Amino acid sequence: MTEPVNTRRRTLLAGGTALAASPFLFNIARAQSPTIRIGFPTPLTGAFSAEAQDQVRAAELAIKEFNAKGGVLGRTIEALHMDTETTPATGTRVAERMINRNEAAFLVGAMHSGVANAISQVAQKYGCVFLNTNSSSPTESGKDCHKVKFVWDGSGTNFSHAIVKNAMKVNGKNWLLLTNDYVWGHETSKATRAIIEANGGKVVEELLVPQNTRDFASYLLKIQQIKPDVVATAVGGDDIKALRQQVVQSKMNMKPAWINNQQDWPDVYGLGPEAIFGVFGTNWYWRLDLPGVKEFVAAYQKQYPGLGIQTPGNVYYNGYMATRELLRAVERAGTTNNLAIIKELEGLKVSARDRMQHFDAYMNPVTHHLQQTIYMASYNDHPAEKDDIFKILAQVPPQEVEDKASITTCKLEAATPSYEQ
Repeated sequence: MTEPVNTRRRTLLAGGTALAASPFLFNIARAQSPTIRIGFPTPLTGAFSAEAQDQVRAAELAIKEFNAKGGVLGRTIEALHMDTETTPATGTRVAERMINRNEAAFLVGAMHSGVANAISQVAQKYGCVFLNTNSSSPTESGKDCHKVKFVWDGSGTNFSHAIVKNAMKVNGKNWLLLTNDYVWGHETSKATRAIIEANGGKVVEELLVPQNTRDFASYLLKIQQIKPDVVATAVGGDDIKALRQQVVQSKMNMKPAWINNQQDWPDVYGLGPEAIFGVFGTNWYWRLDLPGVKEFVAAYQKQYPGLGIQTPGNVYYNGYMATRELLRAVERAGTTNNLAIIKELEGLKVSARDRMQHFDAYMNPVTHHLQQTIYMASYNDHPAEKDDIFKILAQVPPQEVEDKASITTCKLEAATPSYEQ
């Protein structure tokens, strides 16, 4: 049996130009395995573990569908899941292990934007294509973009564009920002602030909330004292669950007005109407009256009967779509070579029908960020069935919410190592 060979050779530009060898820029070539292994670095423990489980399930279904048809390029698809523990240091170690020890052809996943950034730096060093499925900090397709990284969720800027202008007209111009104290929170609130001020509004205060906060009493007291028209939250994971419960307990869910940049399905599933208040964003909903949605939900329920979350949400949707489009790109390219896959993904266009959204989606080749339909939603006070808890207020075309600033802040690498498993 031939042992896999790890060789360091000349680095190639995406166009094929040879560069001098460098300890950080090199090619990796190994004997081809009968399987294509995809590494899924996800926070299986910690504040984003519920979202991570959705990611795992989404990948499993997409891979199962391809394997049922004989795999890709005659090779079976295999998933490898590892816990990032929601820390950049662990994310770095996991990415290194997946590439160098487990010989992953691609990386897919991440939830926490700081961890996603750490993973993408490792992926870029080796040339391993990395699909960031659910980290929505604007920096992921802005200053922290990389040639090997493609971002699949809507960003904080996308959601702010869709929500802020409407909320300002309806609720008022004095805003308070409640911000998780890490990269996603900071960058999302930064984008929200810019849109508020560009439309004549004023940010009267910004309160920073450490990650893993469970007692919001002091923050709610300050909000009562300041009396803003609107509170814009950039709070995620288990933190937002705790915040919502305490807002209701304090009888503050009706005034001031509340908007949440994006509301992940695992964070609100099973909550009562009082706990899902305000206006928020999402990029998909399981009851959209569009072709393919009912079949997608049925496939989820068949694959996971008796699951606590009985209907798929945005996190699951993003994970499935990213994995599916990666494997489609491999089929079109006829190879797992990263340079060929990057080229395929940079030119990606997906019809609204195929995406189960209202408008066609497309990959921005400058930022490697998928531009897609953004939905404004609120709690549905007239549900058609038990899990019908969102009311879709509007669907916004991708061209209206695109983050123009990221086009100038993103600087994709000119040289990327050739990588193939």
